[in-house]
Amino acid sequence: MSLAQWRELDYAPPARMAGHGAVLERLDPARHAGDLFAANGADPEMWRYMHCGPFADFDTYRAWADGAAASADPAFYGIRGDGPWIGVASLMRIDRGNGVIEIGNIAFSGALKRTRNATAALHLMIAQAFEAGFRRVEWKCNAENAASRRAALRLGFGYEGTFRQHMVVKGRNRDTAWFAIVDGDWPAIRAAHLAWLDPGNFDGDGQQRKPLGASSEAG
Repeated sequence: MSLAQWRELDYAPPARMAGHGAVLERLDPARHAGDLFAANGADPEMWRYMHCGPFADFDTYRAWADGAAASADPAFYGIRGDGPWIGVASLMRIDRGNGVIEIGNIAFSGALKRTRNATAALHLMIAQAFEAGFRRVEWKCNAENAASRRAALRLGFGYEGTFRQHMVVKGRNRDTAWFAIVDGDWPAIRAAHLAWLDPGNFDGDGQQRKPLGASSEAG
């Protein structure tokens, strides 16, 4: 594949993304931290595989949010539907020279997990990356985090292998599972996302009629 015309991307993470019922805004502790702490700040299971948390009190969470909001990479976002802010995720490891970006630091409360808005939020992050010219979007997680692995596959990320003894997190070994979507994969995956997100795919109780397909970890 010739990349003779490739040029480094002129890219800044967007201030806001919205669509399909989800809203993402660059993390603003003054506006977001109260809702986010109430939603999941002290939940030990939520933070089990994360580098930080859980947070014993709001002041501790607010201090973390202040630091996260000041970061350029990762670029953190608060996430909501039509109610309070109930999730966080980031665009990170932004490699403009090679056109690679990662979605990470995903901390979705119980009110956001396994909902249409959760899928919509992640779709928006992936879509804007490819629209900005990135060639590859990555997803990495603790190899023991079965829920994150399932989410990656459901969204169309391809499993690329596991880096053994990749990190020490909270005093424990972390093997890291790597997943990615590349630009050539994206048109078909995008179409599948949009078909799933279509309001007609949900019944009167908000239940999906057809699931979003999963890739395979084989190979």
